[in-house]
Amino acid sequence: MSGQEEEENAAELKIGDEFLKAKCLMNCEVALILDRKYEQLQQMSDDPMNQVSQVFEKSLQYVKRFSRYTNPDAVRQVREILSRYQLAEFELCVLGNLCPETVEEAIAMVPSIKSRGRTHEDEAIEKMLNDLSLIKKFE
Repeated sequence: MSGQEEEENAAELKIGDEFLKAKCLMNCEVALILDRKYEQLQQMSDDPMNQVSQVFEKSLQYVKRFSRYTNPDAVRQVREILSRYQLAEFELCVLGNLCPETVEEAIAMVPSIKSRGRTHEDEAIEKMLNDLSLIKKFE
């Protein structure tokens, strides 16, 4: 490793340019996409299990199990709320997937929200978490 290369560190959002620029999806977004694909496969075959690979099926089970939001409108609202806070895609997805309940939990899960020269005030983080909890409550 040359002296110019930085070691990757997700806590400081040092995850490489290709990941920083990549569009990330929360588990709940992937679940909606895979559900839609599964419905298409069911319509194409009398026996949908013939059309679905084991990897597809296990992936769908995983994202459904670990999705905090299931309603498509709620999923859209979560992304909209988190997008207001100028989060990197990686940060947005971690927060959307893990749904921390306190500012301390959010910072422990995503330390970079308190670094990189765009420090979010604790009050802003708390408002963001409150907005997310309201979506979950009314889903």
